[in-house]
Amino acid sequence: MKQIQEIIRNMTLEEKVKLCSGATFWETESMEQHQIPSVFMSDGPHGLRTQKGEADHLGINNSEKSTCFPTASASAASWNPRLLKEMGEAIAEEALYYGVDIVLGPGVNIKRNPLCGRNFEYFSEDPYLAGVMGTSWIKGVQSKGVGTSLKHFAANNQEQDRMMGNSMVDERAFREIYLPAFEMAVKEAQPDTVMCSYNQINGTFASDNQRLLTDILRKEWEFEGMVVTDWGAMNDRVSALKAGCDLEMPNSCGFFDGEVKQAVEEGRLLETEIDACVERILKEAFKAQETKARAGTASHFDIEAHHALAKRIACESAVLL
Repeated sequence: MKQIQEIIRNMTLEEKVKLCSGATFWETESMEQHQIPSVFMSDGPHGLRTQKGEADHLGINNSEKSTCFPTASASAASWNPRLLKEMGEAIAEEALYYGVDIVLGPGVNIKRNPLCGRNFEYFSEDPYLAGVMGTSWIKGVQSKGVGTSLKHFAANNQEQDRMMGNSMVDERAFREIYLPAFEMAVKEAQPDTVMCSYNQINGTFASDNQRLLTDILRKEWEFEGMVVTDWGAMNDRVSALKAGCDLEMPNSCGFFDGEVKQAVEEGRLLETEIDACVERILKEAFKAQETKARAGTASHFDIEAHHALAKRIACESAVLL
């Protein structure tokens, strides 16, 4: 902590603002002048989609070889959280091999629309089942020192127009249906990061939503990690920093940097509010660095064992009602 505070004191405002946005499609900024390492992230909950060459979010360019595990829509039907923990452990082993610091998952949104294109990526219509399975997956991944990103926070239940949609949710439904899986995972597993969603919630975009990111996530649930945007989900970076959204992904080529600096100069944004975001990013960066140092360079992972595990999970997930 003392080291981090010293680094923050030595950083310029421009450097702090730059650190709060990605360097590349999957990687955060590194700053050699402050000995700040980068953090490398990768999709996804059912197996790594790591791209070491030219990166994209559509899977067009080649990815590294990894195990394809059954999707959440299948594995939830096993009703077996132990299997999800084993899946998480195996994915973490592959992440260590490929130098991935954070695996972007699990997705614990509630299935509400049968046309939602990512229903396969979510566990259930039931918040308790989604919470238990997601929590177990997080514990499995993080038991190896690899970080996770609980997503998509929150009320992201359809894909059509999800970058501009507005989820109108009353308080009881929010608390009883849409938030419990996130709450359980945060309180019982403390994921390294939480990923805020694209959509608005009752008129305020998730990235700008102070009630969601600070009042509920951090104050009520005592989340200690970093909040990262879904890829391209940043709406208003000044509002986002005030709300407690730490990291914009991917990089926006400095598009918002001038606005943030101007807001500080005009007193609409406090530099200490940026410092809080920088501190959480630095904690994650140094944690990832320690994991790599402790794990060393993994020479291999057991492909056959992981394939056998994937088959076992698939068999247990085939349920006849």
